Amino acid sequence: MTDTVTPPSAAPETRSSEQLIRAEAPVLARNYHPLPVVVARAEGTWVEDVEGRRYLDLLAGYSALNFGHRHPALIEAAHRQLDELTLTSRAFHHDRLAGFAERLAALTGLDMVLPMNTSAEAVESAVKVARKWAYEVKGVAPDRATIVVADGNFHGRTTTIVSFSTDGTARAGFGPFTPGFRVVPYNDLAALESAVDETTAAVLIEPVQGEAGVVIPDDGYLTGVRELTRRAGCLFIADEIQSGLGRTGRTLAVDHEGVVPDMLLLGKALGGGIVPVSAVVARREVLSVLGPGEHGSTFGGNPLSAAIGSAVLDLLATGEFQRRAAELGEVLDRGLAGLVGAGVTGYRARGLWAGVDIDPAIGTGREISERLLAEGVLVKDTHGSTVRLAPPLTITEEELGSALTALAKVLA
Repeated sequence: MTDTVTPPSAAPETRSSEQLIRAEAPVLARNYHPLPVVVARAEGTWVEDVEGRRYLDLLAGYSALNFGHRHPALIEAAHRQLDELTLTSRAFHHDRLAGFAERLAALTGLDMVLPMNTSAEAVESAVKVARKWAYEVKGVAPDRATIVVADGNFHGRTTTIVSFSTDGTARAGFGPFTPGFRVVPYNDLAALESAVDETTAAVLIEPVQGEAGVVIPDDGYLTGVRELTRRAGCLFIADEIQSGLGRTGRTLAVDHEGVVPDMLLLGKALGGGIVPVSAVVARREVLSVLGPGEHGSTFGGNPLSAAIGSAVLDLLATGEFQRRAAELGEVLDRGLAGLVGAGVTGYRARGLWAGVDIDPAIGTGREISERLLAEGVLVKDTHGSTVRLAPPLTITEEELGSALTALAKVLA
C-alpha cells in the first residue's frame, strides 16, 4: 500500500511576493515571463499585491477585463448562477443558453452562435467550420481547402494556430505544422487578392492586430476584405477576441467601417473576467454545416458561462462602455501624442487601446514596464520595444491621466 500524501493546505497564502515568485520556479512550466508582482485582490481598475501595495491596471487581462475587476453586475450574476446550476454539458438543454445566444446574435447582427470556452477554441472551431463549409457549400475538392491569414497575426497557440503564425518563438520546436494556410502581408488588399483562389474557404484576420502592437489597418481595408471575399465566394472571418466588445470605442472593431463578416470570433471580455467564454457567431448558412457529434466542448455554453456572458451583453447593450472607450480614447491619444519625441518614437491607438513604441535609447518595452510597475502602473511589453495599453473601460479620466503622467516620468 502506498503512503498517503497530504496535499498542501488551501488556506490563504502568508508568504511574501518574493517567496511566492521563488516558489513557482520548480513547479510551474516557464511558458510566461510575468512582471515581478503577485496580485492577491482587485476591484475596478485597481489590483493589490500580497503586501497591500496598489497598482493601476492598464492591461486588463489583454481585454478580458474590459469591465474592470469584479464588476458588481457580473459578480452578482455569477453568484446567482452558482446557487442554481453550473454545468450540464451539452448532453442536455439548460435554461440559460437560449437567452445568451439570442442576445449575442442580436448584438452582432448575425444569426447563430457556437459557444466555446477559450479564445483558441473559438479560432480552431472557425477553422473547422470554414473547411466544412468549403466542401459542402462551395464545392472545394476534399482536403484541398485553404485559409488565407495575415503576417503578424496572433490567434492563439494551439498546434494548428501556430502553424500559420509568423512569430518564430510561437513556432520553433512545435512542428510538423498543419497545412492549408496562406500568409499574406497585413493591410495589403492586392496581396490578399492574389492569394485567394477557388480553394479558398476563408480569409481570417484581426481587424486590429493586438499582439503585433495594436496595428491598425488603413481606412477602407476591412471594407476591401469584405468586398473581396464576397466577390471570390469565400468567408470573411473577423477575430475580435481582443478588439471586440467595446475596446475600440465601438461594439466591434469592424463597426468602424460598417462591415459585417460571415463569422465573428469573440472571447476574453465575453467572460467578464470571471470565467473563460468564447463564441463563433455566424450567418445561418455557415454554422448550419455542423451536425450533432461533429464538433463539441464539454464546458462550451455551460450555465455559469451563459449567465455571465448574458450579463456582459446586458452591459454592452446600454452603449455606456463603447462611449467611454471612445471619449477616453481621445484623452489617451492626446496624452501619447505629447510623448512623441520624448521617449516615444510612435504609437497607434483606437479607443482605449494603444501600442506605444519606446525609443531604444530609453529602454526596452520590458524595462519600461518594470519602471511603470515601480510607479504603481501595470502594463506589458510586446515585440521588444512596444508597450501595450489596454485599461479597463471603467477607468476614470483622472486615473488615465495619472497613468500617462507616470509614463512620462519613467521615459524622462
